[in-house]
Amino acid sequence: VLVNGVLHGGLTLGVEMHDIASQLVSKWARYGSENKIPVTEDFTRLTLDSIALCAMDTRFNSFYREDLHPFVEVMQYFLKESGARAQRSDFMSNVLYRESTRKYFESIKLMQSVAKHVIQERRAHPSDKKDLVNAFLFGKDPKTGRTLPDDNIMNNMITFLIAGHETTSGLLSFLFVLLLKHPAAYKAAQKEVDEVVGKGPVTYEHLAKLPYITACLRETLRLYPTAPGFSVKPISDDPKDYPIYIGKKKYEVGYGQTIGSFLPRVHRDPSVWGEDADEFVPERCLDENFNKLPPNSWKPFGNGMRACIGRPFAWQEALLVVALLLQNFTFRADDPSYQMAISQTLTIKPKGFYMYATLRDKIDPIGLERKLYGAEATKVVSDKDKKVEEIATSRAPKKPMSILFGSNTGTCESLAQTLAGRASDHGYNATVKALDAATDAVPKDHPVVIITASYEGQPTDNAAHFIEWLQNLKGSELEGSRFAVFGCGHRDWQATFQRIPALTDKLFEERGAKRLAERGYADAGNGDIFNDFDKWADHNLWPGIVKEYGGEVKDTESSHGLDIEITTHTRSSNLRQDVSEAIVKDVRALTAPDEPEKRHIELQLPTGMTYRTGDYLAILPINHAKIVKRVMNRFGLAWDAKIIIKEGQNTLLPTGKDMSVFAMLSAYLELNQPATVKNVAAIAQTIPDEDTRTKLASLSDEEFTREITVKRLSPLDLLERHPTAALTFGTFLSMLPPMRVRQYSISSSPLIDPTSCTLTYSVLDQEALGGGGKRYIGIASHYLSELDKGDRARVAVRKSHEAFHPPLDVQNIPLVMICAGTGLAPFRGFVMERAAQISAGRTLAPALLFIGCRHPTRDRLYAEELDHWQSLGAVQLRYAFSKDPESSEGCKYVQDRVWQEREEARELWRKGARIFVCGNGKVGEAVREVVLRIYEEGTGKGRKEGEEWFKGIRNERFASDVFA
Repeated sequence: VLVNGVLHGGLTLGVEMHDIASQLVSKWARYGSENKIPVTEDFTRLTLDSIALCAMDTRFNSFYREDLHPFVEVMQYFLKESGARAQRSDFMSNVLYRESTRKYFESIKLMQSVAKHVIQERRAHPSDKKDLVNAFLFGKDPKTGRTLPDDNIMNNMITFLIAGHETTSGLLSFLFVLLLKHPAAYKAAQKEVDEVVGKGPVTYEHLAKLPYITACLRETLRLYPTAPGFSVKPISDDPKDYPIYIGKKKYEVGYGQTIGSFLPRVHRDPSVWGEDADEFVPERCLDENFNKLPPNSWKPFGNGMRACIGRPFAWQEALLVVALLLQNFTFRADDPSYQMAISQTLTIKPKGFYMYATLRDKIDPIGLERKLYGAEATKVVSDKDKKVEEIATSRAPKKPMSILFGSNTGTCESLAQTLAGRASDHGYNATVKALDAATDAVPKDHPVVIITASYEGQPTDNAAHFIEWLQNLKGSELEGSRFAVFGCGHRDWQATFQRIPALTDKLFEERGAKRLAERGYADAGNGDIFNDFDKWADHNLWPGIVKEYGGEVKDTESSHGLDIEITTHTRSSNLRQDVSEAIVKDVRALTAPDEPEKRHIELQLPTGMTYRTGDYLAILPINHAKIVKRVMNRFGLAWDAKIIIKEGQNTLLPTGKDMSVFAMLSAYLELNQPATVKNVAAIAQTIPDEDTRTKLASLSDEEFTREITVKRLSPLDLLERHPTAALTFGTFLSMLPPMRVRQYSISSSPLIDPTSCTLTYSVLDQEALGGGGKRYIGIASHYLSELDKGDRARVAVRKSHEAFHPPLDVQNIPLVMICAGTGLAPFRGFVMERAAQISAGRTLAPALLFIGCRHPTRDRLYAEELDHWQSLGAVQLRYAFSKDPESSEGCKYVQDRVWQEREEARELWRKGARIFVCGNGKVGEAVREVVLRIYEEGTGKGRKEGEEWFKGIRNERFASDVFA
């Protein structure tokens, strides 16, 4: 019916489908590049309007109303309630869920009224259009000659309206999540559109020439089939034929039993799709590979006679929409660290995903609409727009400047905000954006400063698309741009240290841009990132900018700080962080009282937050109350003082609203951050005594490193040492970077409970290096240690490197895990998962776990658990006790135990083992060294060959998670 009644129209359908898709494109263009797009909601508008217009010649006009069409609202409730009612008895539905039942039938009634209206309109205004409505109304059974009754027509129309839009909306939503998570795939898809379609209108003929986008759609449906399952049962209705055995007689099916097929797992069978079956790899779904798949390995459109009849319609719609969107926009995720969360009724969609759309080729919405309907695409600027632009330019007292950052944990973003705040002193008005926002849009009329980090050699989440775009440039596309790059990193990741900043700096120059200053860099291992950045900005960046564009060079930090008001009005909290609330389920100490404290915490995750074994949990901590009180006392602030930070300032702190000073200091700022040279100079300027002022302000580099950096003295420490310093509270606030999240390896497996996870951590509480009887308290670890059962914490799951997860082929790939201290955390999750798999009857390849700790009875973390899992065959344990080596085969450190057991490890390696390492930088380097020694001993080769071999296995068969 659908094929004959709808697709038979061919060209007419294409025009109508293009009309609705163009409405979506126009809406996103007119709302602008800073409009946060509710992805699933807008795709729902698109697909509902498309099926209604193409199949029923009815316009819902969803893009011309603020709320969704009433049909969508009641349909969503109907689908959700239908799933719930299937689990209830009639008594429960009619008595215990009376209100839900009433609303359920009202929803059906409204959907029927919509369908009835369409029928009445067609009968009142007949047409010869070959669509679904005419097929239903006038189609006759070839045998009986009877037509369908109206009730049957209404129910079928409702079915088509639901099925015709709900699943396609989910497909498009999942696709854009995956494309934005995989910049290389995004770039390849957009490149295909550019090459096939160009800048003209997308036509029906183009759609058959988009093999890569077709592969992306297939791969999306493989990972996230929007109708995620179906059920089957044996054909025979004769009880005598039962039981029936399937799967080589492994499974017995009794009379009346059905078999559920859960497609997200069917589609991730590693024996079909490979060890990377959980990953988005569109290339595996290109025709040449896709056509070789075994039968029934890809079934997102259902099964048999009940399979989706509207597949051709949905596929054409998806191809058209993706081509139009990639042709006209550059997209970036609202949250680059977004972790897939599922919203489920009878279908599934991504939950809470938003993105931004920036028009390509510098055209405006009017020029885009001309382009959509076949006119030449030109940039249209009205006289009024020109006049406004001229007025704005004439009023601007400072020169423009762009600061672009790539940051996962917030450090580079903090540096960007700090630089923007100081730009005014040099005669510049700076805008701060994530690097992805500059994809295909690098300014050429003012200076561009890039501050970015590497993440295990890869770009940060909010820079991935920018780096992918930059790497694909071929000519002098950046000619005219003036740039400077500053990189952050940690020397413990030696192989990839500063890779992305160096690559960015190199590619900008190769593509024609002019360097304003030599690339700067900071090593987090020195604990002095902010000071290194200040030195680079003062001695390299600003002189280069001023030389090229003019302005002022200033050596000292402005003393005016933030423009603030202190009030004593009612307390108000304005926390706005990209984390969600988790609930503490359990806490306990893992070590004896006189041992360095290590603790365990279990958290109930926010609804919809999921993780994989080996992932991280990011924690947004709160400063310890003792440190906050020190600040309050130093500035003479009452405990209930309030603050208002004036609007229009470059700061991540809430502006324009009053909030508690105590709350702001607790939750928004890094109070322990070591002071920079600029901080020290600003404090020195306010000291009345000339000798003291001169001595503090004139510290040499060596003296500064010895007295400030090594001792980790913060601005607060210096102010307490110099009580006569008259630094204002606003200036003090401007010195402090915003609070950053801390990442901890998750020490559990979602196979046990996908709604909760555990962390294993050390509590940092030691005598401050600066002396004075003060304690240095780790912000995050101390915060976690003070949480109790029932408390709330703000968290977010962060994906670890893809190599740092247990292999999917657990039956054939052995594991060698090496750790020390709380580096055990991810491997507890690994072994927990293996124990659960063994309990479920699976046969696993061997696993070997080397653990370094101090003593066999005082800090052997999770001893009973690990011993039990060893008894199940989930792991073999090999310990090294630094305080009692006699109890660990004479081995003091974990690398010593690895060397002693090298034959056992080498045998597992021959069988295809993967090696995982977790610990601090010293552990990581020691394990690397012993692995090279084992290789050299076994092969007779030298260190040079060993280094090359190690490079080849890194992030393939050797994965490390090294922390500071």
